[in-house]
Amino acid sequence: MIHFVLADLKRFRLGSAVIVLLIALAVALGTTVTLQERALRLGSARASEKFDLIVGAPGSATQLVLSSVFLQPAALPLMPGDTLVALTEDPRVAWAAPIGFGDFVAGYPVIGTTTTLIEMTTTGFAEGRAFAAEGEAVIGSAVDLALGDTLVPTHGKQAEGGHAHAGIAYRVTGRLDPTGTPWDRAVLVPIQAVWHVHGLGHEAHDGHDHEAEGHGAEAHDEEAHDADGHDEEDLDHAHAHAAGEDHAESHAENHGDDHGEADHDSHDAPAFDPDAPLDETWAAGEAPGLPAILVKPRSIADAYRLRQDYRATGDTLAVFPAEVLTGLYAMLGDAKRVLVAVAVGAQTLVAAALLLVTVIQVGQRRRQIGALRAFGAPRGAVFGIVWLELALLFGTGILLGLGLGFAATEGLSRAFAAERGFPLPVAFAPGDLLGFGLLVLGD
Repeated sequence: MIHFVLADLKRFRLGSAVIVLLIALAVALGTTVTLQERALRLGSARASEKFDLIVGAPGSATQLVLSSVFLQPAALPLMPGDTLVALTEDPRVAWAAPIGFGDFVAGYPVIGTTTTLIEMTTTGFAEGRAFAAEGEAVIGSAVDLALGDTLVPTHGKQAEGGHAHAGIAYRVTGRLDPTGTPWDRAVLVPIQAVWHVHGLGHEAHDGHDHEAEGHGAEAHDEEAHDADGHDEEDLDHAHAHAAGEDHAESHAENHGDDHGEADHDSHDAPAFDPDAPLDETWAAGEAPGLPAILVKPRSIADAYRLRQDYRATGDTLAVFPAEVLTGLYAMLGDAKRVLVAVAVGAQTLVAAALLLVTVIQVGQRRRQIGALRAFGAPRGAVFGIVWLELALLFGTGILLGLGLGFAATEGLSRAFAAERGFPLPVAFAPGDLLGFGLLVLGD
């Protein structure tokens, strides 16, 4: 019987190939949607594991997480620098590290932070060491640079109108082990370097009355300015800690000359000194504004208390990245349901077409069936031949569709990882196999 079925399929190989292709494409669509949505959830959850609590200025919690965890360029408002001082002195905090951004090197984001963040969120160095001076930098595992390279940062991406910081350069002293996060594609420098490159520092808080502008000036009103004379200065330089095209355009429009404001403040603000030793301790009133602070609470209870306290003031926003991502997953789930509905609709249309093909095929094989019956073939054998052919076509199409869907998801995930910096794990779950088993039985 098998030889007869195979010979029959070979005789109608063109039609059989079309049927298999239709089934494969319909199954591949559903498979890709399911696997890609799961891969994105798993990959983003793993990327945020080291980020327990993030404190920033009032605004979008989602954007705060996307910028701080996934390093997506955006114009973030600044919170007072004293928030960092308060957190480092809080007994409920194991450690706190500032995060400042806005500059780029060869398309890689330059992140200002401290050695504490490097020590607490990475497993160590693949080569070299941590930065120990203001002009030194540490690169992520996926950054295509080498130890000893000299890096000239640009304010914003050059392709989006960014400009190079004249006279500023970092020297690469170390490469981190892979972390599986977007920070593998980041260039880490001392936060004091980011402040000094953009004319910020505790010496720069006197005698300036610039108009607050840019990224979230509305978050710091006149009362805050009167209480702390340096807040408006920090807001005037908010471009030092935000990123993206809007941010670069805002800088160009408000300052005209690439270095006009830096020159204006140069007699007061501390200048960038590549050989200056690190100073990672600050007293009240010394730290300029910051877009984000990564906080490691001592316990779960402390985490919830800190989040509540830094939400209640109205001057800051505290979020759990996992909580924010849960909301994003809900939106992904809605999109997934729409795409799954499209895939099911496609599979239904394919099933209807195959049913029509089956009816036509049986009708065209009346003579063949009659001949088999005349030679004594039992009715069950004839029925088995017809449905065995269809089962082979359906099974081949489903298996091919699974393979195509998996390959498509792998390709999309690799492209995403190359662009965003963190991998998306692609794998089938037991529930997927159950669903495909039901699909086979239904066919």
